[in-house]
Amino acid sequence: MAFIVGYGAYIPLYRIKAEVIAKVWGEDVDRIVKGLGIVEKSVPYLDEDSVTLAVEAGKYALQRAQLAGEKIGAVFVGSESKVYAVKPNASIVAEALGMTPSVIGADLEFACKAGTTGLSIVDAMVDAGDVEYGMTIGSDTAQGRPGDALEYSAGAGAVAVITGPRGFAEIKYKYTFTTDTPDFWRRNGALYPSHGGRFTGEPAYFKHVLGAIHGVLERSGLSIRDFDYLALHQPNAKFPLTVAKKLGVDKAKVSSILTTPYIGNTYSASSLFTLANAFDKCEGGELILLVSFGSGAGSDAFVIEVNDSVVDVKARAPLVEQLMNEKQYVDYVTYAKYRDKIKM
Repeated sequence: MAFIVGYGAYIPLYRIKAEVIAKVWGEDVDRIVKGLGIVEKSVPYLDEDSVTLAVEAGKYALQRAQLAGEKIGAVFVGSESKVYAVKPNASIVAEALGMTPSVIGADLEFACKAGTTGLSIVDAMVDAGDVEYGMTIGSDTAQGRPGDALEYSAGAGAVAVITGPRGFAEIKYKYTFTTDTPDFWRRNGALYPSHGGRFTGEPAYFKHVLGAIHGVLERSGLSIRDFDYLALHQPNAKFPLTVAKKLGVDKAKVSSILTTPYIGNTYSASSLFTLANAFDKCEGGELILLVSFGSGAGSDAFVIEVNDSVVDVKARAPLVEQLMNEKQYVDYVTYAKYRDKIKM
């Protein structure tokens, strides 16, 4: 298995509060906040998209890894909100970060687990000696039909992770759980995605997340109580905490690294945000269980062991908490303008 050498996150400056959206649609804000556990979400500006977010996160990852872009031999960008229908995000990101021309690049799609699928690929490539360093990025601007539950939860952000032959955290084990479960989709040409409501919880999210967890625990011989942090996908704040309850573990192992209440569900970057936030809090010696979820449906699970060099690495770029706290609120009209929801 390979090591994680660097990581970086990026969150747009602008936010909209759940109560502002609720007021527009006449919804009970307490029901929304308590039901989804989301207070506000991030909103990309007019000049921000999944590529620009990915580039910013990639810069911070290179900064933490103390590597030049040309050292990266492979880059995979996972996104549900690609800039072009036909043209890869990965080639633009690679060019902007100085990786070209000697680099393997590709876009990945598997709903919200595309970022961790990339992590699994670069881990295998580094372990096999195909490349010395690889980067995976989860980046999304996220869409939500006006008035839909997704409008409260679908945020924007990006996280980049670099793997290599040595680093501050080792990927010890991994496991993937996949079935054909159509809980969330967007047909070609549709402006907004559709979802199966409560069906997205069970049998979608919980079946796959718990299936991946049980699979990686069996493979590793570890107990769920061996982990210091559970970095789970966050479609909302309620689901990952429910998983902790089902597993019988302290909710603090999940809640202390959640980002969704403040930036929303960042789709392909969601589980990677909890991982980055966990790294920010580590001092060395911690064991992290990273588990993603992608509608359609599948989950990737990773056992990651952190060493004490994380202290120096995390200090080289902004922490997730710093990025979450740097914000400026907008009203619904401004939000609709930034997200191009007003169709002429």
